[in-house]
Amino acid sequence: MKTLALTTAAALLASSAAIAQVESRTVTFENEGSMLSGTLYLPEERGDAPLPTVIVTGAWTSVQEQMPANYARAMAERGFAAFTFDFRGWGKSGDLPNKVRFVESPEAKTSDIKAAIKFVATLPEVDADHINGLGICASAGYMVDAVSGNPLVQRLGLVAPWLQNKEIVEAVYGGEDGVAGLIEVSHAAEAKGGEIIPAAGPEGADGVLMPIGGYYYEPERGAIPEYDDKWNNAGWEGWLIYHPADNPQRLDKPLAIVHSESAAIPQGVKTFLAGFAGEATVQFLEDVTQFDFYDNPEDVTRAADTVADHFRIGLDG
Repeated sequence: MKTLALTTAAALLASSAAIAQVESRTVTFENEGSMLSGTLYLPEERGDAPLPTVIVTGAWTSVQEQMPANYARAMAERGFAAFTFDFRGWGKSGDLPNKVRFVESPEAKTSDIKAAIKFVATLPEVDADHINGLGICASAGYMVDAVSGNPLVQRLGLVAPWLQNKEIVEAVYGGEDGVAGLIEVSHAAEAKGGEIIPAAGPEGADGVLMPIGGYYYEPERGAIPEYDDKWNNAGWEGWLIYHPADNPQRLDKPLAIVHSESAAIPQGVKTFLAGFAGEATVQFLEDVTQFDFYDNPEDVTRAADTVADHFRIGLDG
């Protein structure tokens, strides 16, 4: 792995957050029999030429108006077209098979990203020779899976990536017994056609996926009207056995990662990079939490600058 490390100070000096105006329009596309809702973000002053484009996906349980929209606008401010969408079973998009919703399915979400890439490549505003992927938190692994070996995608950026393996899963979810218990919950929920619980709640709340307050629970942050705020317990098994940190060799695109030791599971990034043989730009910011990466303006700006610089490489070549 060829790595370029950037210091926080250097990133701040290089920061060039634009004040350009951004316009957006809603579009729809199909995958596996369901209609998905997406949004195309464009610089207001862009001329007639098609633009290099970034497809942005967000954290688990999220909808496109949350952190994906923040980064899509940031990319459009930096001269790119950007595209966000709701995965099947979430937000304004159609259902998963059998009318299932709110299942965090790595397989289904990866399929949706691939479909989004194909769709975006057909848009007249998009330069189909310069499409890039940007995955945030849980969707980092899905984005790696979707772009690996995909000739439509040139480069990949990951912000605050949640890249887990068996060891990390057990550390986060209560050891081997805790994981086995959640898989039993998953099987029981699936047997009765699903079991929906709140996704977010105050610190210590019972019967909630994320009883921690913060981003998803605060109306001025992630608890926006568009957020489903639901989790289907039938999705536990698919999530827990998904180990993207252990399979970096599949990625065949130049990579940029922005993370922090203060954010979620930085050890997953290190495990992934240790097995990645390609070119990687790695920026670890100091004292930035996972939720800060979602909507804190300074941290979004720094992360967006890094991935935008990464995506610009090769545009003039």
